[in-house]
Amino acid sequence: MDGLRYEVRPVGRVASPLTDLADAPRQGDEGAPEAWLVFEPEMALAVQDLVVAEQVIILTWLDRAQRDVLITHPRNDHSRPAVGVFSTRSPDRPNPIGLHRTQIVAIDGLRVRVSGLEAIDGTPVLDIKPVLDPVGER
Repeated sequence: MDGLRYEVRPVGRVASPLTDLADAPRQGDEGAPEAWLVFEPEMALAVQDLVVAEQVIILTWLDRAQRDVLITHPRNDHSRPAVGVFSTRSPDRPNPIGLHRTQIVAIDGLRVRVSGLEAIDGTPVLDIKPVLDPVGER
């Protein structure tokens, strides 16, 4: 590669009842609980315009993932053929960035409660972005 290094800083952390990776659902729509995104104080201006009921995409750093995995059996089902991780949603990958589409259900200052988040407690939050409808832009 080109040898460049990139710095990514967490803007907050997930506060979730999910504490064990083995107990976490594979996707948010598979029974994931509501969870809080707890933002750092210096993110106050960035959080101020979020709205309850808004659909958002949360980017997380899956800090407990394996970074040396290049192929996997989808959904860890060994009866299925192994495929490259870039064609899966596996958390184990060279750059374990989590992508979670969810909805804001409550806001309390620097704490934003979201629906169906499969990330476990303490997972670093990298960013949050609104879901854009096909014709709208924000």
